[in-house]
Amino acid sequence: MRHSTLFLSLLLVSTTLVPATLAVEPVPEKLVVLTFDDSSKSHFTVARPLLLKHKFNATFFITEGFDFPDNKKDYMTWQEITQLHKDGFEIGNHTVSHMGINDKNLTDLPAQLRGINAQCEKYGIPMPVSFAYPGNAITPAALPVLKDLGIRFARRGGAPEYPYKDGKGFAFEPGKDHPLLLPTAGDARPHWKLDDLKLAVSQARTGKIAILQFHGVPDTAHAWVNTNPDQFEIFLNYLAKEEYTVIAMRDLAKYANTDKVPSNPTAVIDERLNQLKKVP
Repeated sequence: MRHSTLFLSLLLVSTTLVPATLAVEPVPEKLVVLTFDDSSKSHFTVARPLLLKHKFNATFFITEGFDFPDNKKDYMTWQEITQLHKDGFEIGNHTVSHMGINDKNLTDLPAQLRGINAQCEKYGIPMPVSFAYPGNAITPAALPVLKDLGIRFARRGGAPEYPYKDGKGFAFEPGKDHPLLLPTAGDARPHWKLDDLKLAVSQARTGKIAILQFHGVPDTAHAWVNTNPDQFEIFLNYLAKEEYTVIAMRDLAKYANTDKVPSNPTAVIDERLNQLKKVP
């Protein structure tokens, strides 16, 4: 009995000394992250009730770009964004002006993020820990800036592995993909049908996580990334019927250690590009 008690005491001490960031869970099959960009009005009026119906979580990436301040026909109000937070959804950062990030404007990035952070604080929303690159424009030089501003996960598009126009991509592989360069497995386009969604989410297996990118449902301001509401409902019905687990981006912390990152953040991208070159 004394030996058993001693063993349990030592076990308790050893486990409490392990940093929480290392305590990640195995990735379940059929794990999907839903993300929505650009503060579209339909995120609140169409997507929200459907997500609540299916008890799906999601991340809404907020920007005040375009004509967000004055156009409340196409864009949400901060009161609606606050309600999304109260509903349990994640509010992510998409920069104040929807600034496409490149090496030349990196000095502007902190102010771009802090602007959204300040609005979140004003409305009682936690400081965002998730970020989406506006226009899916990326540069590895942004990674330390994002980290310094508290961003734990940052989503890019399907490029450079796939052309932007295709809306295709790879699933996120924890340990291989840098958490601040998460790939989009599927970026919804106006022509998307159920088979396109199936192609993206079918990658959510064997330790991989499919991240989906949507804009408006419908997107009344940007027709090239529009998703038909009826089609969107078909997508969600499929995910529910096939018993996919649908989470927000912040929930990836359960499955990915953000303190252990690849020494070369673009190595897996190069590996996939080489892989695609070999496909006939």
